[in-house]
Amino acid sequence: MMGAGKTAVGTALARMLGVPFRDSDEEIVKAASRSIAEIFERDGEPFFRARETEVLSRLVKGQPCILSTGGGAFLSDLNRNIIGATGVSVWLRADLDLLWHRVRHKATRPLLRTANPRETLRQLHEARVPYYALADVTVDAEPDLSIELMAQRVIEALKTRNDVLERV
Repeated sequence: MMGAGKTAVGTALARMLGVPFRDSDEEIVKAASRSIAEIFERDGEPFFRARETEVLSRLVKGQPCILSTGGGAFLSDLNRNIIGATGVSVWLRADLDLLWHRVRHKATRPLLRTANPRETLRQLHEARVPYYALADVTVDAEPDLSIELMAQRVIEALKTRNDVLERV
């Protein structure tokens, strides 16, 4: 979900684990030479989602990494299967108030360009939570935790799985 901390926590996690950090949204922006907001405006959300799936398919075939996806990527059965076939999905679960606090002043969120962005965020959150709950691992985001502590929480959660983290 936008504002959960995927990029910030993912970057810290990658650094701690000594693996590259990849962001599917950044890869889409590079390939299109346009911002996500511009892609949404010019080509629409379905076009963006198709590019997102293409990028995810390519990135999971590369070297092991921490991969941050856009907030809508995990809604797709196909994307969840692509991620699940080669990796472990992690949901950074954050409540609506925390998400709103983090995104309310950002003009880079095309889905929140509405008359009532907080209500739009609430609706998105409500619709997406059932999909996010399908993630392999859930780590609760809290407003008073630093990025490093959140990344450490993710590591601790991953340590509970026998198929992840050969060494930490």
